[in-house]
Amino acid sequence: MSESLHWQKSTFSGGGDGNTCVEIAATPTALHLRESDTPGTELVTTTGPLALLIREVKAGSVPTGA
Repeated sequence: MSESLHWQKSTFSGGGDGNTCVEIAATPTALHLRESDTPGTELVTTTGPLALLIREVKAGSVPTGA
C-alpha cells in the first residue's frame, strides 16, 4: 500500500500497550480495520457495510461463534 494511514486504537480494546487492540484508519473512500497483533492483515470496507454489520451484531442477528 503506497498511502500512509493514520491508525487509531479502539477505546474498547482494554487500553495499555498490549497487542490486543482493534485499530481503524480512514481514507476519503474507505475504512481500514486491523488487529494490532497482525498489522499486515487489513479489512477494507466503506461506512455503509460496516455500519450495517455493527447494527446486526448489536441486535444479535449475526452468529458470533463457529
